[in-house]
Amino acid sequence: MPHPDNGPMSSTAAPLPGLTLGSLHVDTPVVLAPMAGITNAAYRRLCAEQGAGLYVCEMITSRGLVEGDQHTKDMLVFDDLETIRSVQLYGSDPVYVGKAAEILCAEYGVAHIDLNFGCPVPKVTRKGGGGALPWKRGLLAEILEAAVAAATPYDVPVTMKTRKGIDDDHLTYLDAGRIAQEAGCAAIALHGRTVAQAYSGAADWDAIAALVDHVDIPVLGNGDIWEAADAVRMVEETGAAGVVVGRGCLGRPWLFRDLAAAFAGERVATLPRLGEVTAMMRRHAELLCHHLGEERGCKEFRKHVTWYLKGFAAGGEMRRSLGLVDSLAALDRLLADLDPDEPFPVRELGAPRGRQGSPRDRVALPEGWLDDADGSGCHVQEDADETTGG
Repeated sequence: MPHPDNGPMSSTAAPLPGLTLGSLHVDTPVVLAPMAGITNAAYRRLCAEQGAGLYVCEMITSRGLVEGDQHTKDMLVFDDLETIRSVQLYGSDPVYVGKAAEILCAEYGVAHIDLNFGCPVPKVTRKGGGGALPWKRGLLAEILEAAVAAATPYDVPVTMKTRKGIDDDHLTYLDAGRIAQEAGCAAIALHGRTVAQAYSGAADWDAIAALVDHVDIPVLGNGDIWEAADAVRMVEETGAAGVVVGRGCLGRPWLFRDLAAAFAGERVATLPRLGEVTAMMRRHAELLCHHLGEERGCKEFRKHVTWYLKGFAAGGEMRRSLGLVDSLAALDRLLADLDPDEPFPVRELGAPRGRQGSPRDRVALPEGWLDDADGSGCHVQEDADETTGG
């Protein structure tokens, strides 16, 4: 896939060690961020085919898993070649989280559990979950301790992902790091934005560096990694043990090949021509159909078309047709009409991908949430409509 003549290569860097999380070691210090509706078994397999790393399942809810919700169980599907099973768990009740962690270890054979304390979605934060929860330091500690206690007998490391805080006036990440370390977490991942920022603005890598200095457990950096060179620079500037990559890989699963090369100290030059991109699109659709059946797999593939073709000259009619594809045969016919020799649009290098949006004037929170920063024994109710992930 590399085409040295297509554009600039990244400069080489000294090889960096892999990532060790308790009993788990991966050769490349890169984690695929769980993304709802994206990081299913097919996409994780596609990314894993490109390079080494840790590939996390879509977020599932602890209550859904404990109560046997079928949709939740349907999300816990792993590819046959997925040797390291990694799952992100959402929950705001220590009892549910502990029970769910035990189920993941005992019944699903997971090798890694990540806990989500960074989701900025209003329907989550208004109930005290996601990125709002770390404000309640006592509750955060209880949840982490419950998960670690449940996973320890199975020698499964528990990590957590969070944000800087609710907003600039209510930062939580340094306390969260201390609490995670004291609870026995193997690492903490920090997205360098507040909940109020959502995905807007620039990620604060200085906060990641501050957290590295604040704790002894590994810190993983997240935010604004669009190219492999960004990941190397983040590690060099912050001292992070590795990186978490989310939106940067949308429509570009070969980014994990670049990341593996960059962290191995090799030169990176992956600028695929359109023919290679269409081959990747076909492989993605094939894997989705394998796991979901052809009709549903093709429907799931449609959302990825815009990301794959970002910056390429494919016209509106072609994009509309691909956005309605209902079979692999139809996909093959459409892809055959694209120019395989069209070069990669280098103007897209380093550009944000996926959702961005605008910062929020006010974060949706439970009434009186900010009045008490302890929250010990304050168990947020997980409502019935929160039993499924996504």
